[in-house]
Amino acid sequence: MGQFKLFIALVADDPLVVLTPIAVFATIVAIAMVLRRLVFDALNRWADNADSHLGTLLTETLRGPLLIWAVILGAHLASESSAIPPRYLVHLPVVLQALAVWSLTVACSRLAGNAVRFYGSVTGVKSVTSLTQKVVQVSVFAVGMVWMLKVVFDVNPTPILTTLGVGGIAVALALQDTLSNLFAGFYVSVSGLVRVGDYVKLATGEEGYVSDITWRCSTLRTMANNLVVIPNNKLGQTIFTNFSLPEAKMGISIAVGVAMDSDIDRVEAILLDEVLAAVDSVTGLVADPAPSVRFNPGPGDWALGFQVNFQVSRHADHLLAQSELRKRIFKRLVREGVVMPYPTRSVIVEQAPRA
Repeated sequence: MGQFKLFIALVADDPLVVLTPIAVFATIVAIAMVLRRLVFDALNRWADNADSHLGTLLTETLRGPLLIWAVILGAHLASESSAIPPRYLVHLPVVLQALAVWSLTVACSRLAGNAVRFYGSVTGVKSVTSLTQKVVQVSVFAVGMVWMLKVVFDVNPTPILTTLGVGGIAVALALQDTLSNLFAGFYVSVSGLVRVGDYVKLATGEEGYVSDITWRCSTLRTMANNLVVIPNNKLGQTIFTNFSLPEAKMGISIAVGVAMDSDIDRVEAILLDEVLAAVDSVTGLVADPAPSVRFNPGPGDWALGFQVNFQVSRHADHLLAQSELRKRIFKRLVREGVVMPYPTRSVIVEQAPRA
């Protein structure tokens, strides 16, 4: 309290003691903000022209830390140009060091998370999950906080980590379900069996495109544009089919029935010719591997069954491809005079003989 009164008296005697460092601080921060804006504008223009994520990566990483660094620089230069006695500024260096380490940690954490988000495809995954990004960011942030305790405050982090480890056991027991979802989500993310953008179908019937995998749940976007929310531990334990692995292309077939007296070879040639002609005009229908026609299941109760096999480039194209092929095949068979029967049943009524 005595130091505070002395400082007030000092300011009352000579206001420039405080006004000068305030003016220096405000000037440095203002200049830094202008430079920050100019640098970010230049980075964004360069990134747009180069079609690169680097501009976005740097701006998102440095947007907050640059402001803190401007404050640190302004405070340091203001204290150097100030006539305030050093005894009033004894804690300022420690505060500035702590701010510097904290802001550098935040910048590194954001840089690591954004790098994983923008360049995660190098690992073969089309897109990374929120969980993977958060795990990387938290890991980098934890290292930075330990560094701050050790370097800035000269505190040995070992006892703190030991205490947290003991307390973590109690927390783990209380949050078993949450931790189960967390580790299951992390396993699903790093296993590569489920990736963002893949089309999966669970054994319980839910299906859709994987939207994201968070620390607690995974979300699927259905064909009807709805979200299905699945706890990570359920996703890790269930049986599912990933239609996007090992590649996005998938095999599809449609059944065609013709009359029993039809020429099998002629019908097979017609069907194959029609599906091959559709390769270049039907969206998603691919030429490699080549489409095929099989006499399967063959003679049935009321028709000769054929199976037209083809492949589409991705799961989203299979409904359109099937619909277009069915229309083309129907019109072609009608033009060729091939009869497509429909099932009929004969009912025989037996009358009991009269007594």
